[in-house]
Amino acid sequence: MKKSIYIGLIRGLENGRVECLSFELVLLLLMTMRMNICEEKCISVGLNKSNITTSVSKRATCNTHGEESPFFVGWDDYRKNPYDRKLNPNGVIQMGLAENRLSFDLLEGWLRKHPEALMASEQNLFKELALYQDYHGLEAFRKAMASFMETLRGNRVKFEAERIVNTAGATAANELLMFCLADPGDVFLVPTPYYAGFDRDLRWRTGVEIMPIHCYSSNNFEITKSAVVSAYKEAQNRKKNVKGILITNPCNPLGTTSSAKILKMLLDFSREMKIHLVCDEIYSGSVFCSPRFYSIAEIVVRENYSPDNVHIVYSLSKDLGLPGFRVGAIYSYNDTVVTAARRMSSFCMVSSQTQHLLATMLSDSGFVNYYIAENQKRLQERYKVLVSGLDMAGIRHLEGNAGLFCWVNMSHLLPSNDLDGELKLWKRILYEARLNISPGSSFKCMEPGWFRVCFADMNISTMEVALQRFQDFARVNPCTNLS
Repeated sequence: MKKSIYIGLIRGLENGRVECLSFELVLLLLMTMRMNICEEKCISVGLNKSNITTSVSKRATCNTHGEESPFFVGWDDYRKNPYDRKLNPNGVIQMGLAENRLSFDLLEGWLRKHPEALMASEQNLFKELALYQDYHGLEAFRKAMASFMETLRGNRVKFEAERIVNTAGATAANELLMFCLADPGDVFLVPTPYYAGFDRDLRWRTGVEIMPIHCYSSNNFEITKSAVVSAYKEAQNRKKNVKGILITNPCNPLGTTSSAKILKMLLDFSREMKIHLVCDEIYSGSVFCSPRFYSIAEIVVRENYSPDNVHIVYSLSKDLGLPGFRVGAIYSYNDTVVTAARRMSSFCMVSSQTQHLLATMLSDSGFVNYYIAENQKRLQERYKVLVSGLDMAGIRHLEGNAGLFCWVNMSHLLPSNDLDGELKLWKRILYEARLNISPGSSFKCMEPGWFRVCFADMNISTMEVALQRFQDFARVNPCTNLS
């Protein structure tokens, strides 16, 4: 029907001249007329109905995930061309992933001795694990996790199992804390260089903003009070509401631990400003030489603080080398945060089978103590191999004592002493030397030429090949930046 016919019908209805049509038929005609008019409008502006798409949320199309950062781009290039000694000896060696494979044999050995932890073959236990669990998770697992966290800190502090909130990894834990502590547009202060994934974890879905606390190589990138105050004032000048400070300790990407003095300064400042202090301590069990690790929990106890603004993030991805299990935790001294986080954890719960397995493993104190000591020994040995090989290539590094990576200084190889020069050097290392390392700009480092190099996700033969590639690259690319 043409639109004029519909209009005539409507006028007939208005004048009472069309009486034979049912109400349902009239309604159908009106709906059909509307659809045809819409189609005509599309045609009049040159649109095809098949080209009209339904819009999605701003969250889905924004770029705050950071996926285009060299930090993630390097991973993709590795996946397309992974090194293999026999099948692909000219492939890319992955040194941009903080993954610990050095002690996997210890975990596999324990599992062979304790198959019941993996199978859950008892009928009643199987039913219990297969059915819904509450937000608290398995009590046995929370107790085992609390005990493990205490052991990693030399039993100098105690953790209450009731304050532990299980999450699917530290990524979920950090995001969940942002949902609990801040509103969209609020700011968290984070010392640089900081973990490249924080732009995704803290900002993407929460709407929280990150304001950097700039740290520099002149004092080995240590956090200073003046830098904290400067960042806080900068946020105030921008009319931003600062809700807290977040640090990683041990630090990713530096591979260093914060001193008790620095932690006390951060705690004092956060209390004075009435803001939160979040300490991501996922590498607390990967400290392989002095100085020793201080947890913020120790400072809270030692200084006798009322710690309701302090929150700790932990995970088994790094210290236990189980990132695929997706096991993280929030430990908060704030009752409101614990309650809210537990409710929100329904979106990121750990499977009951995984909790059962790890509760059994972590309750084996003999194995836990042996694993911690042996894993730290292996990390130290591998770190020494890496820095020795880098020294032979003329590449300097920040002295580290923790983590699965080394913070190296390649500024002498920069074609220009700026961000563009750093990215050009990174691309050459990736595509010519076929080594995926992460440029400092991905971690918001202010000084060009720093890179994070991971050392724990490969065997020793692959490490030797990687070091030879570093040395060959440095030999054919002598110092070009003399500024």
